[in-house]
Amino acid sequence: MHTFSFNHLALSVLDIEQSITFYTSVFGFKEIKNTASASKTRWLQLDGKIQLHLIVRSNFKIKTNKAVHFALSTKDIVGFTKKLDRLGIEYSDWIGSVNKDYIRNDGVLQVYFQDPNQHWIEVNNAV
Repeated sequence: MHTFSFNHLALSVLDIEQSITFYTSVFGFKEIKNTASASKTRWLQLDGKIQLHLIVRSNFKIKTNKAVHFALSTKDIVGFTKKLDRLGIEYSDWIGSVNKDYIRNDGVLQVYFQDPNQHWIEVNNAV
């Protein structure tokens, strides 16, 4: 039987500097060296060994929908939504009610918002 652990998530981005600024300022991710190639792909370190790879595709049209998202958890989601407010980043519940959170049936509080490339991100308190 094979075992697996999560290694990284790769996202296409139109503007690498804008994306790096977003993920470092919103989440505090740290940029690390891209050890795979000399490409313009930039890597960010999340937690432990998990990474986010931002791959420049300035000539692509990025299409997304909310069902395709990644989720991060924090103990202080209320403090995090206040940070989103300070940064002027609009968030919503699943159905799209602006600046509104949602409590799932299991008691987990969650919000959704998009990065500069329109990728959907969920933040919840399921820590």
